[in-house]
Amino acid sequence: MKNIKIGSDFSGVGAFDFAIGRIAKQKGFKVENVFACDMDKYARQSYLANHDSPGYYPVNVYDRPIPEESLDIYMTSPPCQSFSLAGKRKGKDSENGVLFFNSHEFIKENKPRFFIFENVKGLLSDDKGRTFQEWIDWLGGKSVNGLPVLFKNENAVDYHIYWKVLNSKKHGVPQNRERVFIIGIRDDVDNHFRFPKEEYLKTKLKDILQSDVDSKYFLSEKVLENLLIYNQRQKENKTGFSAKFRDVEITKTMDTLKCGGQGKDDLIKVKNATSKGYEVATDSDSINFSQPNSKTRRGRVGKKVAQTLETSCNQGIFNGNTIRKLTPRECFRLQDFPDSFEFVVSDTQLYKQAGNSITVRVLELIINNLKL
Repeated sequence: MKNIKIGSDFSGVGAFDFAIGRIAKQKGFKVENVFACDMDKYARQSYLANHDSPGYYPVNVYDRPIPEESLDIYMTSPPCQSFSLAGKRKGKDSENGVLFFNSHEFIKENKPRFFIFENVKGLLSDDKGRTFQEWIDWLGGKSVNGLPVLFKNENAVDYHIYWKVLNSKKHGVPQNRERVFIIGIRDDVDNHFRFPKEEYLKTKLKDILQSDVDSKYFLSEKVLENLLIYNQRQKENKTGFSAKFRDVEITKTMDTLKCGGQGKDDLIKVKNATSKGYEVATDSDSINFSQPNSKTRRGRVGKKVAQTLETSCNQGIFNGNTIRKLTPRECFRLQDFPDSFEFVVSDTQLYKQAGNSITVRVLELIINNLKL
């Protein structure tokens, strides 16, 4: 049985491990996890609860020994807050931003057969594109997306790289999540690679929802009042929606939370900064409820898919008569983790871990296209 050696930095809760594990089971090879690395103590708890211990498991990438024998696959996902469109956009000059160079040093010394970088789409526009171009220059010493490099950067490693922005919802998972992936192939390896083809989304957001949900996940009246637009006359006549809970412990419903008729036409109007002043949400649409008082917020409603999961769950679901937060289990399903994934930390940490993770299905499709 062939032995595939892997290692990962910024390993999180092990999306990479799940992805390579699925392929190993399908193709009949053994995975040797040489090392994993993450400094978040709660992520480490979740990782060890759901995976076998790696060969070594350092906390800090700067204290992580570089194995002498080349890995088959090196996976790295430097913290993305520096480049996030939703973050402070400090870019490569931040402490997180310079972690790229640590990963580059690993590749330079270990010379893995393949490497995979993952980061937020905002990386592409950081510093007017110069940050991403520097990454490409340093990683792609041989070719970039099939085009040979004519003037090699003095710091470049001898790899053929392919990069592309992939969206989870176009690869079988009902989450609108765009991430940039950079795939590196060592010069002495078959360097032909294709990113996975887009596929029709068969699984919708409603398909991953739990049926029995604790009342603590339902939105408060105050949040609803700030978030939704409704007809005052309907409210007075008690024919429109009311944000009042009705025995939520038992029924988990709210008084006629709707403003669009009956049955299939049930809908709510969510405030946003458009010419209409609202977006319409219907059954099984997601709703982002961060900053409910915002006068400039747009794009709150996700049509039959979840919007991008963040580290704090500011996203809910409308199912015709209720609005509630997504549960931690639903968030992990939206990252394609199995329900066998064991929860050993608080909800707050679980939301953070799901938001920081990589969609397992996307990684699986990428790895499956490498010539292992």
